[in-house]
Amino acid sequence: MKVLLRLLPYIKEHIWAFSFGMLGLVVARVFESMIPMYIKLGVDRIKEGQGTLATGDSTYESALSALTYPAFAIVACVTAQLLVTVVSRILIRRIGMYAAFDLRNRVYDHLQKQGPIFFSRYSIGDLMARAINDISLVRQVVAGTSRMTMVLVFTAIVSLGFMFSLSWKLTLALIVPLPVITWVAWYYSVIIYDQSYRVQEGFSTLSTFVQENLNGIRTVQSMAQEDQEVSRFSGVNGEFADRNLSLFITTSLLGALMPILAGFATLVIIGYGSWLVNTGEISLGTFAAFFSYLTLLLWPVREAGAMVSQWQRGASGTTRLFEILDYEPEIRNQPSDDFPSLTGKIEVRHLYYRYENKTKYALEDISFDVEPGETVAILGRVGSGKSTLLRLFVRLLDPTKGDLLLDGHPISEFPLRHLRDKVCLVLQDPFLFADSLGDNIAYDDPAREHEEIWASADAAALRETIEQFPEGLGTILGERGVTLSGGQKQRTALARGFIRMSPLLILDDCFSAVDTETEEHILSGLKRVRTNLTTLLVSHRVSTARHADKIIVLEEGRIIEMGTHDGLLARGGFYAELEKAQSLTHKLVSDLEDSPA
Repeated sequence: MKVLLRLLPYIKEHIWAFSFGMLGLVVARVFESMIPMYIKLGVDRIKEGQGTLATGDSTYESALSALTYPAFAIVACVTAQLLVTVVSRILIRRIGMYAAFDLRNRVYDHLQKQGPIFFSRYSIGDLMARAINDISLVRQVVAGTSRMTMVLVFTAIVSLGFMFSLSWKLTLALIVPLPVITWVAWYYSVIIYDQSYRVQEGFSTLSTFVQENLNGIRTVQSMAQEDQEVSRFSGVNGEFADRNLSLFITTSLLGALMPILAGFATLVIIGYGSWLVNTGEISLGTFAAFFSYLTLLLWPVREAGAMVSQWQRGASGTTRLFEILDYEPEIRNQPSDDFPSLTGKIEVRHLYYRYENKTKYALEDISFDVEPGETVAILGRVGSGKSTLLRLFVRLLDPTKGDLLLDGHPISEFPLRHLRDKVCLVLQDPFLFADSLGDNIAYDDPAREHEEIWASADAAALRETIEQFPEGLGTILGERGVTLSGGQKQRTALARGFIRMSPLLILDDCFSAVDTETEEHILSGLKRVRTNLTTLLVSHRVSTARHADKIIVLEEGRIIEMGTHDGLLARGGFYAELEKAQSLTHKLVSDLEDSPA
């Protein structure tokens, strides 16, 4: 119940509709509970009419007319109950829909703010299960389970009130089994909650498995592992089915116990009620009314098992949902937007970064300056810290210690929206949306003119590729850009970065999938479109780095060399050795291509 109370803010936003809906449920229960009173009146009048007919004090027509009022009253109560119930249901179900709507928006917004640590802990399949299936359980609790529970509670309370007015002795006798019923419901509720939580976790595991398998379907097929994957899925699916079966057995057992316990109340009415009629303490009409009230009272008891199950499933879904919503983003945002436009000046002072649960620093004592308009290349072996350094500039990561300044301001003081609007990071492994090629390039502003899109496509050496497609910029790409080659994806991502004309552009090894000739074309376009704008680029090719104004060489998270292309060659260090090795490789490849077959 404690976790379910966290849903109250989503209900309070629609408190008037909720209040009127609950009031309608109470009114409907009052109309419903008035029906047995009119049944009592009708039965008593029949009993009385039998006596008067036998003595000749009344005619059959007059005795029959005495039933007109109770009959019309029952019809009126049924009609009023129907109308009020329909309206209250609509009001409460709308609240459930709006609560789910608000929760989906909040979860989606919350996920946009999370960093890499969060997404390393929670798989995409798990997050999708929480955002869809768990929110669906919450909606059912708010719109369905809460309404049904209130119906059952109000029915029991109103019915007991009318029953006390008829016979307090018979009513007290009916209440005796209630403590036993309450204990059974509580006992099973604990079990159902645990089993429901495990079912939801199983659904997340199943979703994660399917999502990962479909993302890697080409790898699965290329390695002929379809049968193995089907077998693995069968195992995961079987475990999920077993968890559902355990929950089903428990809820079925509870659902079967409740009517049995409720059956004792029927025995009380028949036995004790008959004795009260025979002693004259209650009338035959009262006895008949009690049977009607018993039907109303036993309905909540019979449904208690189902309600307990639904509440506990909703509680497990709510727990999993707020587990995500309570996760604080590792990158803290600043609320202020009062910052000038960036010029691209960078100052890095004694910067350190260490990943979570690692003892060694990924970056250690990094210091350098970049003037506005400069192009800086960053080289190094795999694992030297190049990508980690670039991610600090858009605050996908925050430094462990040290300072990173943009135009003299600590980067942590920039609002994330402002920072990432002015600093553009293009990743080595680009993500393309299942949208048109033009919309992928103009992702930041779909209203961009075609001239802008074509200009950035030219700079990224993408025009020829686009013109090969019959629909040009309107070509729809498959999921993750599956219709494009690796090099075409990279150039599309580059065009998406170029078009923003941000003061600071960061390219994380974005030429790895293109040939040297295309790379030279792109570098020429980069220099043309980004005149007086700062660019940082990671590359493993000296042919790329030689175009930069400054070159930084990293080794095991430290700067081991820094300078211009000619200066580093003259120094004869790591960069010079790399240049020799790549020149030799290029010469060997050229000789092989020129040699006769």
